[in-house]
Amino acid sequence: MASDAVLTFTDDAWDADVLQSDVPVLVDFWAEWCQPCKMLGPTIDELAADYDGKAKIGKMNIDDHKQIASSLGVASIPTVMIFKGGQMVKNMVGINAKQAYAEAIDAAM
Repeated sequence: MASDAVLTFTDDAWDADVLQSDVPVLVDFWAEWCQPCKMLGPTIDELAADYDGKAKIGKMNIDDHKQIASSLGVASIPTVMIFKGGQMVKNMVGINAKQAYAEAIDAAM
């Protein structure tokens, strides 16, 4: 199942999982109550399957892990950020086409 490849990011493991990653990382900032976030879920699942072994694809629940979202200025969700070499290289707010996320990941490779 595709969703098995979707990681869960936390405040505690942020540095190790995202900033110190040797591959690009896509982080979907979301919340359980956010309907557009739920609509984006299948796209994130597909990207995780498509990029398994090439990039990290995961989600961070902003209700459970407020510290990182706040420090990055996440004001609306869904917000998807792409990180490479410890730096945010792309910030996409709202729902975008799968192709837009794929192009952003490819550009970070």
